[in-house]
Amino acid sequence: MKRLANWMMAAFLALAAGMAGAADVPLGAGDVLKISVYGNPDLGLETRVSEAGEITFPLVGAVAVGGLSTSAAEKKLGGLLESGGFLRKAQVNIIVTSLQSQQASVLGQVNRPGRYPVEGRRSVMDMLAMAGGVSPDGADQITVIRKRGGTATRDVADILDIVRNGDLKGDMEVGGNDIIYVERAPRFYIYGEVQRPGAFRLERNMTVLQALSVGGGLTLRGTERGVRVKRRNAEGQMEVLSVKHDDLLRVDDVVYVQESLF
Repeated sequence: MKRLANWMMAAFLALAAGMAGAADVPLGAGDVLKISVYGNPDLGLETRVSEAGEITFPLVGAVAVGGLSTSAAEKKLGGLLESGGFLRKAQVNIIVTSLQSQQASVLGQVNRPGRYPVEGRRSVMDMLAMAGGVSPDGADQITVIRKRGGTATRDVADILDIVRNGDLKGDMEVGGNDIIYVERAPRFYIYGEVQRPGAFRLERNMTVLQALSVGGGLTLRGTERGVRVKRRNAEGQMEVLSVKHDDLLRVDDVVYVQESLF
């Protein structure tokens, strides 16, 4: 619960920071715009930006707005209305009612996977918050595939480090068409003479003793002197290791508790 509370606090702070620093998002194909002109209700309309990055506006016809911010598009429309002699002073207002061109995909182990609008400056934590947060099976390290100038890069954001350090510098900025993928958390396995055998989440720096606790402790027939760990080596071969309570587990380790001989 404490881990979840810390994550939610960091997500809230990141979302607030993104809202405070929001900048105009470039308009693009598929965006739905609600346009109004002060004092001229007949010129108001709701329209969608075409694949060519254009809208059709009364009196002036086709207008290229793709790549422009809303404020720049407002200025361009107002200028066309004035230069065409239709209005002496045009005050144009544009509201983006559906942002389709600037969306990022949040996939994997999140509560609401899907595509979400990138409005203004948005970070990884912002997008995870929009997707309902990381699910209980999600990992702490998030893969981020960002597309810039036709080149894709792969980075990793460690949300646990961000929360623990209280430093949002590691919270990377997200743009349109970026992909955020939350993998399944690493696991370990425990079986033999334990109360709850099965697969469990491997926490960072988890020891053998902590793994036994997660497994509910030993049964009456179990012995702590009979604990073994089965682990694959670099060649992929399974090795059986004798371990101590404070030894650290690795991903996909199999903890086996033997039955006492006495």
